[in-house]
Order: sequence, then C-alpha cells, then structure tokens
Amino acid sequence: MSASTTRWVSRQRTGSARTDAARPGTRDESAVGRAGSPVGSGATPSPDEAARPTKAVVSTKAVLPAEGAADASTWAEATLSATQASGSRFIAADPGVSTARGDLGFRSLSDVDNQPDPQAGKIASRWLGRFQLESGAVLPDLVVAYRHDGIPVGEGRQILVVHALTGSADAAGDWWAPLIGPGQILDTDKYGVICMNLLGSRYGTSGPTSRNPLTGKPYGRSFPRVSVRDQARAQWRLLDALGIGKLALAVGGSLGGMVALEVALERPGEISRVVPMAAPARIGQLAVGWDNIQLEIVDKLGMEGLDLARQLAITTYRSEIDFEQRFAGRAEPDGTPSIVSYLHHQGRKLLDRFDPDTYRSLVLAMDSHDIGRERGGVVAALARLAAYGTRLTGVGIEGDILYGTNQVKAMVEAANEAGMDAAYREILSTKGHDAFLVEWDQLTKILAEALK
Repeated sequence: MSASTTRWVSRQRTGSARTDAARPGTRDESAVGRAGSPVGSGATPSPDEAARPTKAVVSTKAVLPAEGAADASTWAEATLSATQASGSRFIAADPGVSTARGDLGFRSLSDVDNQPDPQAGKIASRWLGRFQLESGAVLPDLVVAYRHDGIPVGEGRQILVVHALTGSADAAGDWWAPLIGPGQILDTDKYGVICMNLLGSRYGTSGPTSRNPLTGKPYGRSFPRVSVRDQARAQWRLLDALGIGKLALAVGGSLGGMVALEVALERPGEISRVVPMAAPARIGQLAVGWDNIQLEIVDKLGMEGLDLARQLAITTYRSEIDFEQRFAGRAEPDGTPSIVSYLHHQGRKLLDRFDPDTYRSLVLAMDSHDIGRERGGVVAALARLAAYGTRLTGVGIEGDILYGTNQVKAMVEAANEAGMDAAYREILSTKGHDAFLVEWDQLTKILAEALK
C-alpha cells in the first residue's frame, strides 16, 4: 500500500477514552439538539441558552432603498443607518435565534453587526451586500454569521472550519470544541480559527428563514436554490470582508468537506491544504436517492415529515455495528425497541431547532456537489490545485454507508493523477459517518499531520 493511501492504525475503534456523551458541549451530527443540550433523551437547555435575551427586531423599511437597487454601497449605508437608528449593538448571531417551532428565526438587517474586525470567541453576523448565485438569482442582502477565535487577522495563519448539514458557526464552542482552543490541535494560541454558518442555513446566515426584502416576510420555500459553490463563494465573501486573504487549512466533514473543496477551488492559490472528511469529489448516487426520499417526505408532511426525514438520515449517519452494540436486545418500559425510541427522540430534537425549508435548501445544495462540473472533470479540477501547490488529505471513515471509503479514495487517486501532493487517511470507528464528530484522538492525529 502506498504512502498516499495509508490508514491510521488505531487500537481504539469506538472513540477516544472519553466519548461524545462524556464531553460537555460536544455532539455528533446525529445527536445534535438545541444549543447546549447534551446527547441523549431528556436533554434540557443549558443555562446560557435558558438565559438568552430576546432581541427586538426594528423595521428597516423606512430607510432601505427602493427594491431592486443595484448599488451595494447604498444598501450598506442604509443598513448601517437602520442599525444605528435602532441603537442596536447586535453581537451574537445567536445560533437559532429562538428555535421554538413558533418562531422561524428569520433575521432583519437591523440584527446585523457590521463591526470591521472579528470579535474573538463570539458569533457575529456580517452584512455583505448583493450576492448573485450560480443560477443567476440575486440575494440583495447576503448576511453571514461566523465565529473567529485565536490569532487576530493579519497577525498569524488562519484556518477555516466548515460545518455539516444542520450545524452552526459555533465549531469552537460546540461541535468541534475538543479540537479548537488553547493547547488543542487547532491551537488558538498559534492560529486564527474561523467557522461560518453556511448559506441556506438558519443560524444567522441568509437562508429560507431570512426576511425577503420584496415581501418583508421570511423567504420560506421561495428562497433561491443554492449550490455548494455558492456556499463556498459566500465564505470567501466574508473572508475578504474580514481581510483574510490566505488560509493555512480548510477542513470540514460531510457537506462541510464538500464546501471546503470548493473553497479551495474557488481560489486555488490561497489555501495551503484542504482536508475533506467523509466527503467525495462528487455526490454519490445512493446519497442522492436517500436525500430524495427525505425531501419527498418533508414536502408531503411538513414538520412531521421533517421528523421522519431526520430519523431516516440518522440511520445513514451511524453504522450497523454501532446500533447493534447500543440497542440490541434493549427495549423501553412500554416495550418499544430502544432503537425506535432513539430515532423518535432524534427526530423530535431536530424539530426544536430546524424547519423544513432550511432542510430542503441544504440537502439540495449537497446534491449539487461535483467539483468536476464545468471544469473538465474531477482530475482537471484538482489539477488547478496542483498548479498552486495546494495539498489534499482525503479522510474516509470505516463503515461509512453515506460517503464510503471507496469514494474518498477515488478522490485522492484523482488528486495524485492531477499532480497534487495528496494522501488518504482513514478513521477506524464503529460510529459510521458521524465519526468525524466524535473520534477526537484520530482527528487530532490527522490534523497534526495536515498542519506540518
């Protein structure tokens, strides 16, 4: 076996000594609940979530320019005027705003903090002007929520972390907290680390729950369809606004890995290494099939369908071994098989923090993924990165039924064919696709190598 396809040898196949359930503030994609809630049934909001203040939304209709205004500076000026007039000092993009069912969490421009510099350790929103999508549709007021930790911009190397399907910008405080911070592998005493909420999501970035300036109401299903490339371009729009021109590393898992690849391809000379985890060069057809089933359920049943779609998705995020180890022979007091109870719980948890239109937006974006589209194929696309010396580490996960190891290996082989310095690494785990959110020791080793 060549060095480029070496698997990490690990005696520990089910996680680090402390599992995801044992680490406060960390969750896997299948078990993510409301911000601050621990894994497992009966989760309750954290004290900071319970104490979260309600923010007033101030109408900006009186000061915004006429609909369709093309001058981005006019929009920016009007937006800042509205913010100043309201006396707003909005800082937290507040993952989810209020995530109760009754509140779609849509945002107005008066909710946006436009301070020029990143505010370390806080989630903030940045208004970024007019943004045209691949489809030709235009968002007149792109807003991106982000969190930046560590070395300030301009004073050291910067790292981009990209979240998965239903994640948020709070990588450092939530879903990758064991990897980001002083003394961690993504050491904030050595690097700046930034994570953004993806375009089309609902945690502070423009998406279906955002206010449509044409109607004054949330976009809902009328929000334009976005692609993974649109999401990558939105990331660069914020990076430009913050003065981050180069990245030492772009890393993400699942949808986040797809976006990380497109971030690199958008500006091949600006990223030293890209590390897509559990993500292929193009979406696999089995995944497209699963996604279609989920969206049909959501379209037919609304919120109930979202519950069921999440339950179906959970079965692809884990593995047969994991489910057998955790649930075989177990039942609840009422006789319900424990696996069924677990899936019901995960479906209900998503309802507390998500909505059908946002789910549809992100799933359809994921289904658009193909780095070779309109670039002459996968090898030709990766040759762009090779020309600038960008390195690639493709990370597969043992037992991943969503984006299997063969798909990741094929991407690494294409990268080597294109002339890249590319390596394959594999996480050995019983956790399936979600291993990139729980196998902290193996992730640390992979990232340490990537940062050399």
